[in-house]
Amino acid sequence: MSDTPSERSEPREAGLDEIRTALDDLRGEIDRRFRPGEGGSEDLARDWIELFDELRARAGRFGMAEHSGEVDEFGMDAEAVRRARPLLDFLQDRYWRADVGGLGNLPPTGPCLLVANRSGLLPYDGLLIAHAVARWRGDAVRPRFLVADWLMTLPFVQPALARLGGVRACRENAQRLLADGGWVIAFPEGQKGAAKVFRERYRLQRFGRGGVVRVALETGAPLVPVGVVGAEEAHPILFKVGTLARAVGLPFLPVTPTFPWLGPLGAVPLPSKWVIRFGEPLAIDRLAPDDARDELLVSRLTEELRGEIQRLLEEGLHARPGVWG
Repeated sequence: MSDTPSERSEPREAGLDEIRTALDDLRGEIDRRFRPGEGGSEDLARDWIELFDELRARAGRFGMAEHSGEVDEFGMDAEAVRRARPLLDFLQDRYWRADVGGLGNLPPTGPCLLVANRSGLLPYDGLLIAHAVARWRGDAVRPRFLVADWLMTLPFVQPALARLGGVRACRENAQRLLADGGWVIAFPEGQKGAAKVFRERYRLQRFGRGGVVRVALETGAPLVPVGVVGAEEAHPILFKVGTLARAVGLPFLPVTPTFPWLGPLGAVPLPSKWVIRFGEPLAIDRLAPDDARDELLVSRLTEELRGEIQRLLEEGLHARPGVWG
């Protein structure tokens, strides 16, 4: 069962209360230290108190921004997408130099469920797949990419991802989007795929219990495999630290060639060469929604889908001249 909006907001509200309390305590301490008549600091005290009053008032708006007014029910902001387009163009064409192939395999109309391998903690892969499809379709279609729960709960990351098309990964959200004729990008490897260390790169993990296949059967959406090569070298994980990561709410803390050694600069992805391949849709168009309850059929289709994505990955690795292009 998914959390209600009020339940999901409780951790954020608790964090904001702590910020407000800390600011109140600091305000009181400043007030005590700069009382009128002690060294002629009355004006200085008033300035500091006004500053922290302003900070306290803004504490409840951390991570928020004014929207354009064209925000859909999942939070995607058309104006934010328009502003991000030059950056996404730069990432696709010049930074990662993405070689995109197989766009002709995508359906010309109707909904579509794109299923890709998962690469790294941050959803660069989802952003770039969505952007490649939007450029091909002339922005008539912009797929929504599913994002893990833990990432969507981070206070500053969630608003930014939602405005650019990120949606909390759950079956209900995918079904709603596809039922309305939308396009969805799913990563059935989940955290297992994001957590792969460098020596295991491009080896697909298990696809869970066939959720993506069931959603495609129930909604009648074409099921298209996608292979992404290059994202796993953008932040190559040498090894993982678990205990410290859990203390800050992360599934693990990655150690890469640049993080944490370079501090904040370590979060900048490396300019690896990307190859994105869209495969042919799985042959499920003759199946009925009730077939989603056939466990053997769902298991067979899931393995077929996984095998096709692995084939696309091997094809992309063979086509790529090298890690750096």
